[in-house]
Amino acid sequence: MITLAYRMMGAILLDRSTYESVENQRSTGAQAFLVVLMSSVAAGVGASALSGFRVLDLLVIVGVAVASWLAWAALILYIGGLALPEPATRVDYGQLVRTIGFAAAPGVFQVFALFTSISLPVFIVAWAWMLAAMVVAVRQALDFRSTSRAILVCTVTLALVLATTLAFGLALQRPVA
Repeated sequence: MITLAYRMMGAILLDRSTYESVENQRSTGAQAFLVVLMSSVAAGVGASALSGFRVLDLLVIVGVAVASWLAWAALILYIGGLALPEPATRVDYGQLVRTIGFAAAPGVFQVFALFTSISLPVFIVAWAWMLAAMVVAVRQALDFRSTSRAILVCTVTLALVLATTLAFGLALQRPVA
């Protein structure tokens, strides 16, 4: 547990050596998924405060957060690893997932959205921080030489995921009577 906390702290601090270490250790796969799950639960807890703490809302938000992360990972794999690779890029799904799993670590701060007066700023800061962490993670996992390519891959893929999630949310929204 101490190792997980140490790795999460390194990921939160955007430490490249932490991401490189996680990338190369196959045993960190379960920890990476646990980080994604903790971040998703934090998002669910923070957002459910806005709806009055309904369990169903919490579960739906956690499910959407995990699904969004999975979609983001798949798009990064495709766009960063196959469509826009650099000559040194070698795509290894396990390395990518382990590395970007830890990039979700700043998402644990979404739990502070429980304080409804600061909910929106908490979510904005947490997502911006996760995006920055994702850039570091993608640069390390896909062996990009330039940070600008990692920024491009991460922002384009995040925009696609958020647009798709918003579209599904609007399509599934219940009519107001």
